Amino acid sequence: MPFADADGVRLYYEEAGSGTPIVFVHEFAADHRGWEPQMRFFPRRHRCIAFNARGYPPSDVPGDIDAYGQEIASGDIAHVMRHLGIGKAHIVGLSMGGNATLHFGLLYPEMALSLTVAGAGYGSNPDETDRFRADALAMAERYESQGSQAVAETYSLGPARVQHREKDPRGWARFKDILGQHDARGAGLTMRGVQARRPTFRDLEDGLKRLAIPTLIIAGDEDDLSLDASVWLKRTVPSAALWVLPKTGHMLNLEDAAAFNRGLEDFIATVEAGRWVSRDLENLASPALFS
Repeated sequence: MPFADADGVRLYYEEAGSGTPIVFVHEFAADHRGWEPQMRFFPRRHRCIAFNARGYPPSDVPGDIDAYGQEIASGDIAHVMRHLGIGKAHIVGLSMGGNATLHFGLLYPEMALSLTVAGAGYGSNPDETDRFRADALAMAERYESQGSQAVAETYSLGPARVQHREKDPRGWARFKDILGQHDARGAGLTMRGVQARRPTFRDLEDGLKRLAIPTLIIAGDEDDLSLDASVWLKRTVPSAALWVLPKTGHMLNLEDAAAFNRGLEDFIATVEAGRWVSRDLENLASPALFS
């Protein structure tokens, strides 16, 4: 099995194809297998890498909560890239992986050709933050007391995940099966160390206003927990565009894989053609209808 070293923590990865690199960063409820539709589509033109975060076997599962954190998660993307000799790549993340992708752009801007932040931002609205952190800790306790298979029975039926079941029952069943295979200790530590302690988008506002990396924000219009945060992020990041998928929940890249692939392909092609233009946010200060 191929592993990248992240300061003593082994991170499992898979790769396919050749060309400009794309690194896929998975959500909490998935692992590298959650990017299978993209790992089959994009290698036609790109070198594609998907890896398991720490806490997700066959990657290592450190037993110390201080081995987990938002900056650590973003740093692990850099570790994988350096191991593979990749200086710059398009970074694509979903949910927890979308947060890691956004932080990667702030911490390692020299290594990012573009950022795709999908289904991310839950807990960023001020009235949601305390609830999100409490929910994360409660979920950690469920993993620790009940195990992954029991958690998967209810987690897979969340209000922004049932859309996947309705559109693609076989794909949803595969997602649920993978979710039930998670290492319960790793999942609990990830919830405590990464999710419950991560900064909100609004905590990053000053840096986000200066972010110049081409950024695509993707949200499902039925993913209520990330939709508002995605709109706020679009209004804050001058280099960002917002793409909202209709009648779609949280699992964008699986639920509507064909549409997701086409949109991401077009975004990356536009960036590589040098045609991605940042918005002049200073002009928004004027209330005048005409000028």
